[in-house]
Amino acid sequence: MTVDDTGSGADADGRVDPLQERGNAHAADPGEDPLALRLEQLILGAERRYTPFQAARSAGVSMELASRFWRAMGFADIGQAKALTEADVLALRRLAGLVEAGLLSEAMAVQVARSTGQTTARLAEWQMDSFLEGLTEPPEPGMTRTEVTYPIVELLLPELEEFLVYVWRRQLAASAGRVVQSADDEEMVDRRLAVGFADLVGFTRLTRRMEEEELGELVEAFETTAADLVAARGGRLIKTLGDEVLYAADDAGIAADIALRLVETLANDETMPELRVGMAFGTVTTRMGDVFGTTVNLASRLTSIAPRDAVLVDSDFAEELIRTGEAPASEAEAAEAAAAAEKEGEEPPKYRFALQPMWQRPVRGLGVVEPWLLARRDGQP
Repeated sequence: MTVDDTGSGADADGRVDPLQERGNAHAADPGEDPLALRLEQLILGAERRYTPFQAARSAGVSMELASRFWRAMGFADIGQAKALTEADVLALRRLAGLVEAGLLSEAMAVQVARSTGQTTARLAEWQMDSFLEGLTEPPEPGMTRTEVTYPIVELLLPELEEFLVYVWRRQLAASAGRVVQSADDEEMVDRRLAVGFADLVGFTRLTRRMEEEELGELVEAFETTAADLVAARGGRLIKTLGDEVLYAADDAGIAADIALRLVETLANDETMPELRVGMAFGTVTTRMGDVFGTTVNLASRLTSIAPRDAVLVDSDFAEELIRTGEAPASEAEAAEAAAAAEKEGEEPPKYRFALQPMWQRPVRGLGVVEPWLLARRDGQP
């Protein structure tokens, strides 16, 4: 798109960019809440100065690219309202600069904007809901929650900003370490991982019986328990879906330990439904923090057929545990290994897990699979 000096934002064929097509409908909104404007200025640290066209021109980028970045970050079209600040101009300039320098392609820059926007949008919504629920008891009778929001945000903003940057750097360092340890360039994107789905049994029925607040507390407790266990044991929580969590680990043994600990932990909590877990091991494509591919689909299908309070794994997962000495191929093999070690006066192998083959069965979209029931070996932590 060509941006002309009139600020019309029209290209050579007379088409107008969607960000501009609403004209000046939003340029002045007398009904806008003054407190909301003050709160926005507090958080953004600057006043509104630019329309989208002015911001794009100041950043030295086309309206087309500016619009793509803006939408990718998750923001609605705003016509030609004067709603943008110096920070918006700087963000556009930085993203465009990375493209101009050849450090990112334009498509990758848009992905950066989208992944950052999606992640921080959820974080911001959660934080605001939580803070308003737990920290805004009116200090004086008659004060509204809205009136209390401003001082709360004013106090929390600088500390939360520092903490966010700290956590992001920590996560980036961990991710960079995994990339450096990859065997080759292809493995950076298409890697062999253990992927697990943990699913609460009977969640749909619970939604019909429980009050919304109770249901919300149950989901939060489940997600918190799962997130803590996955992180503590060396896995990575990919996403939560209310009654289900998806996690991954570089090592099948770590993923197996996480799955069994999840089942054991929830089984000891009378307030929690039963849990079932399905896991698969194989090549996984990673994009924007998520995982895709046949391995992920297989793990999901195994979850749907897993018994209550049990863990099912696919044959590749079972083979990986056997290959790494985490589980015997069979109890007969374990007994033979123990007898041979005793005969030689050596310590018998200590297997952490036991595998029991289940009946082969067809799985929609994936053909016939051979699930294995995973359990801990007696006496093994």
